[in-house]
Amino acid sequence: MATEAFEEIVEDFEFIDDWEDRYRYVIDQGKAMDPLDDALKVPATKVDGCASQVWLHPTIENGVLTFDGDSDAMIVRGLIAVLRKLFNGLSLAEVLAVDARAELERLGLNEHLSSQRSNGVRAMIERVRLVASEG
Repeated sequence: MATEAFEEIVEDFEFIDDWEDRYRYVIDQGKAMDPLDDALKVPATKVDGCASQVWLHPTIENGVLTFDGDSDAMIVRGLIAVLRKLFNGLSLAEVLAVDARAELERLGLNEHLSSQRSNGVRAMIERVRLVASEG
């Protein structure tokens, strides 16, 4: 189960054969995000387990999760954008029901990210799931 926005990324990836172009696409997704306000870059929003600096700022309104995020690394900022498209706008129960690993495998990211980046993505997903479970 994925959002329409995430399905668009899956479709776009089907037309992009070269991994350098896919990386560029992910980076462009991150560049398109609004930057996270510096006031929100605090220890409470920082995600541990990432090689680069990562902040996720979740909001729950009427049982629906959205989050903004930022990173000091362009590829990680792009990965945040991809995760936002995977989760934003889902109910808390839907967030917990998403098999994020399987959805990301549809993009083939797992084979092309370093182990540090993969660990960072897992840490971000766990943070989103934790917020949803506590929401």
